[in-house]
Amino acid sequence: MDEVYLRINGELFYLWRAVDQHGVVLDILVQKRRNGTAAKRFFKRLLAGLKYKPRKIVTDGLRSYGVAQREVLPDVQHRTSRYLNNRAENSHRPTRRRERGMQRFKSCEQAQRFLSAH
Repeated sequence: MDEVYLRINGELFYLWRAVDQHGVVLDILVQKRRNGTAAKRFFKRLLAGLKYKPRKIVTDGLRSYGVAQREVLPDVQHRTSRYLNNRAENSHRPTRRRERGMQRFKSCEQAQRFLSAH
């Protein structure tokens, strides 16, 4: 899991993204916050759309992932590593390409709809 920053009308929004072991994007969420509550919301939304429960999750070093993982997925192994997270990091490139083609996103809702559909 990883997030990327989007600037929409001068405000920073965070694009939370979950990617499986094959590099397929599982879920995308655009949010204004990047705290433990936001991470819990993202995890719950991700689990609602999955038909299976993951055995382990790999994230970057953001502390709020640990808070959410302990509450939502207590029996799942959580790994934070600089290099294990490369699949999620590489999935940012298509998002940036689409964003340039649209000449920036105009609203948070538009970004959420557009990125979830593609």
